[in-house]
Amino acid sequence: MIAKRTSRLAALVALPAALALTVGASSQAAAEGTGAFQINLAQLNDSGSKGTAMLSLQGNRLTVKIESEGLVPGQPHAQHLHGSTDGHDFHCPDASADTNGDGVINNTEATVDYGNINISLTTKGPTDMMSGLAVDRMPVADAQGKLSYQRTLTVSQAVVDHIKDLHIVQHGIDRNNNQKYDFDGAGKSELDPKLPQEATAPTNCGEVKGAAVGSIPVGGVETGTGPSEEQGVPFAVLGAGGAAFVALTGVLTVMRRRKTLLAAGRPGSNGSAA
Repeated sequence: MIAKRTSRLAALVALPAALALTVGASSQAAAEGTGAFQINLAQLNDSGSKGTAMLSLQGNRLTVKIESEGLVPGQPHAQHLHGSTDGHDFHCPDASADTNGDGVINNTEATVDYGNINISLTTKGPTDMMSGLAVDRMPVADAQGKLSYQRTLTVSQAVVDHIKDLHIVQHGIDRNNNQKYDFDGAGKSELDPKLPQEATAPTNCGEVKGAAVGSIPVGGVETGTGPSEEQGVPFAVLGAGGAAFVALTGVLTVMRRRKTLLAAGRPGSNGSAA
């Protein structure tokens, strides 16, 4: 099993070279609705997790492949495509995102940097923002803390046009190294006090290579234009954590709007930077 997963990871790493992609070529390919884009996942919160993802476009069909490791064994890991589909530039956060100084970059702090959920990378069913914490449909790491994921989705034209502005975030950390999510590691989640912070904090993040080239600096308003076929998911399917997640993204959107307007100094403007 280990050898098989190692081979998958090696294949994903090797694929971009085989495709001989360049940033310019990728941008052109995205404009044409085709192409493949590599994302290297780097740890957040000193989690030790890492991985590689590939986004492959064929028209409005997006195939997402992820091979990651260093995750919490046997635990579900929420994962999403974050970022902007209106040309604004978001990034993966660094340690400075821990604005409350508690030693953990929580999702509220990190969302300012990596933007709202655009697509929830579930294993089945809806993939829109409201499935952000549908942990029963998120992939589970194996006993070695490794995770393999592949799914093909139908996405909106906005996602096709701005694929380079999106990035992948996986969630779930183990601060006290007891191989499970609990409240002893990092306390309660700011999204839902019934959930451990360990379950919702980001564990890694990766940007499309060449992302942000020609994009507008962070601060834009992301509206969530993910899968075109799965809008309007009934709110009742969400747990309390999911509802909190959606509420959070709404609050952050309002905050960004206000920040943008203040920066622009002219109420009503659709300002491009915060």
